[in-house]
This record gives sequence, structure tokens and C-alpha cells, in this order.
Amino acid sequence: MEQFGELFTQARERRGLTLEDVAVKTRIHPDFLRALEESNFAKLPDQVFVKGFVRAYAQSLGLDEDDALRRFVEAAGPFYDKQSDLERLRRKQAEDERKRQANRKVLAAAVGVALLGLLLLLTREQSAVPPPSPDAPAESDSPGTIEGKAKPEGVADTEQDSSALPAPDLSPPSPLGGEPPGQTPPSLSREGDDRGAGASVPREAASSPATKPAPGRPAGPSLPGEALVLELEAHEMSWVVVQVDGESPQEALLRPGEKVQWKANAKLLVTLGNAGGVHVELNGVPQGPYGPSGTVVRDILFTR
Repeated sequence: MEQFGELFTQARERRGLTLEDVAVKTRIHPDFLRALEESNFAKLPDQVFVKGFVRAYAQSLGLDEDDALRRFVEAAGPFYDKQSDLERLRRKQAEDERKRQANRKVLAAAVGVALLGLLLLLTREQSAVPPPSPDAPAESDSPGTIEGKAKPEGVADTEQDSSALPAPDLSPPSPLGGEPPGQTPPSLSREGDDRGAGASVPREAASSPATKPAPGRPAGPSLPGEALVLELEAHEMSWVVVQVDGESPQEALLRPGEKVQWKANAKLLVTLGNAGGVHVELNGVPQGPYGPSGTVVRDILFTR
């Protein structure tokens, strides 16, 4: 790693050039040139763009481009391999988190359905209990009662006219202990009729109310819109990465004055390697600024 950085440092110093001189000549930011000389790969963009920097730097110093690129791959290979592993781990963790959130939503929906079913079942059972029938005779209004209690057999109604009563029969009582033959008190006869009539009236069972369907989730309104048109114009050399509608990322190295355009139906995810050196327009409307020159800004999301 030290041999790779010293290759550029020694060649630049032999020519009496500063980092700013080389930056003007190569259109590479001085911070990136310094990171190459110091082999500080953490301050450099993705490997595909750094390879372009290495070729341009070697060409400006009169060095062999292929030899410089070979040394870069040998020195920076372990670092970028580790970065790839970390990126894969990050994506796996994000996917696991999305799965856990989906499982929690399914569980919450199942619990909600179970509680709704239990509530409907309890409501149905309560509505199935019939109310008291209004046609049933009240106990206090039954004939042949005294203060709400039934009179014993053989006791005549005290409010009847004594002249209407038959002559007393001195014959011995019936072996069954009932009234003498041929005599049935009117009150007892009416009581039996009324009780029989009351017993014959059936009670109407209360019908259970119709179960209302559970409310459904309202359909969300559609969001029609025109396609997304992203246009990037470079004022300084910059690398960019654009992901269109979740597809594979597209990378490009823009030189000053160059323009590129991407179109998407739903979303665009953009990474700018030199935020201050790129002019961004979305559907003809200027966006940003997203940072000063030399700043790397990742994951800028455009949606409609």
C-alpha cells in the first residue's frame, strides 16, 4: 500500500507539481489525489471510479497507466473486498428487518380477526336470550287470589251475594276431599279456565339480530403522474450512480460539460461523487444543491 501511494508522490515531486496543479490538469479534486497518495481508500469513491482516477493521475505524471492500475488493485483489493462484505451484510440485515415487520403485521391482523370473531359470538349469545312475554298474566290479577296468593280450595269469594249461594249440603264430603258432587265454585272454575288459557299461550322466541359484516379497508386513491426524467450536467469531474425503479445501479464518470439523462416510472435513487460539481434537474425543475465540491452524497431518492 505504501509503494502504491509513493509512486504518485515521488513522480509529482520530481516534476515540481502541487496537488492543486495536478487537480487542474486532471480535473480530479485535490482531496481524492491526496487520498491516492496516502492510500486512504476510505476517502475514495467506489472502486470503478477510483480506477479512472488512477489512470488519469498516472497519465498526467507520465507513468505507465497499466502498472499503476495493477499496483492499485493489489493495494486496495482487500479494502474493497471488505466493503463488499459489509454491504452484503447490511442488505441482509435490512431484508431480515423487513421480514420481521411483515410477520408482525400478519400476527396483528390475526389477533384482530380473532377478537372481532369473539365479540360477534358474545353479541349473538346475548341477543338469543328472549325477553319476558307481555301476554303472560300477572300473578296478582289472577281470579281466586287473596293479596296475590291463591285461595285454598273450598273458600268462596267474600264479595259474592249471599243470596246467590246454594243451600248448604250436610252430606259427608267426598272421599277425595274435594267439593260435594254437583257443586263447583265459580271462582275455581274461572281460575282453571284462566290458568289453562295462560298456559296455552306460547312465548315468541326473540330472533337474533343480523350480523353486520366487518368493515373493509378502503381502497387508496391511485396516484397517476408523468414519468420521472432526471438530467445531470457536470461542471466538474464527478462520478454518479443511478438506480432506476429498483433495477441494477448504473454508474457513470462525468467530465465538465457532459450531460446524462435517466427516465423512470416510479423512483430514482442517486449517489453523487462530487455533489457541488453536478447540476441536477428533475422534469426540468432544478434540484439541490446537495453539498459543496468534493462531497459524496449517497441515496438521494426521487419519487412521484
